[in-house]
Amino acid sequence: MNNNNNRPRGDSSLAMRVSYVSILINLVLSVGKFVAGIFGHSSAMISDAIHSASDVFSTIIVIFGVLLSSRSSDEDHQYGHEKQEYIATLFLAFILLFTGLGIGYEGVNSILTGTYREKTMPGLIAMVAAIVSIVTKEGMFWYTIRAANKINSGALRADAWHHRSDALSSIGSFIGIFGARMGYAIMDPLASVVICLMIIHASLSIFHDASDRLVDHACSQEEEENMHALVLSQCGVTGIDSLRTRMFGSKMYVDIDIVADGNLSLFQAHRIADEVHDTIERHFPEVKHCMVHVSPDPAIPVKKGTKITLPRAEAEN
Repeated sequence: MNNNNNRPRGDSSLAMRVSYVSILINLVLSVGKFVAGIFGHSSAMISDAIHSASDVFSTIIVIFGVLLSSRSSDEDHQYGHEKQEYIATLFLAFILLFTGLGIGYEGVNSILTGTYREKTMPGLIAMVAAIVSIVTKEGMFWYTIRAANKINSGALRADAWHHRSDALSSIGSFIGIFGARMGYAIMDPLASVVICLMIIHASLSIFHDASDRLVDHACSQEEEENMHALVLSQCGVTGIDSLRTRMFGSKMYVDIDIVADGNLSLFQAHRIADEVHDTIERHFPEVKHCMVHVSPDPAIPVKKGTKITLPRAEAEN
């Protein structure tokens, strides 16, 4: 019993729509912050603008990842292309990591060299731009993460965290601008170091999730327990010999060995396996392939008169 559906077209359309919105907002935001940084005499805001512009590149990676993973199965890739999205996710995790390290390096370097004391007091326009950036990028994080969770997209989820990293860097810019205007310029580099650690933590979490899905990691224990209980509740199933799962990109593969009455006909046993297969698919839409094997229950004796004739080769063994 198996199912080999690729990602629904609607899922890809949603990912594309979110990505296009992300590119548009990042372009507008990066231009606005760059102008505010120039006229507001804020190097932090100019750096923030460059960070927003780099988000466009990460979103383009998301688009390619989703397009590649949405392709139908072919002769050379009979199990589909879902894993390619998580290869793109790994790239995004590294981009996020280096973004965090870059922010942290600038902060530490500014503290150690004391260059933060030499900065010109930034104008009010730079602080306003930082507030607009924080609100916009945090909104984009929630908009993107909801879509990612809806279609179970790792690449889109990584891009959402890239929006969050931009919001955090804008918080650092705001603190630095506000601190400089209040006479505490060191608040800028200190905030950058804290934000660096938060971004690195997010990137490592994304990397761990993507690598798990590339090496056929099992689904969560809760999902396996729910699946186990669901299979046992099916009519004709007297037990489960084994239940194994593995993640294949955003999809799941399931192998189940069920136990049933050995006196059933082949047709009856097949119907039980069909019911188990269909029930798993209905309750777990992320399942792409489900294989069900039926074994006779050793606790149920074979009825008198039941005769099983083995093929000659098997009987000789």
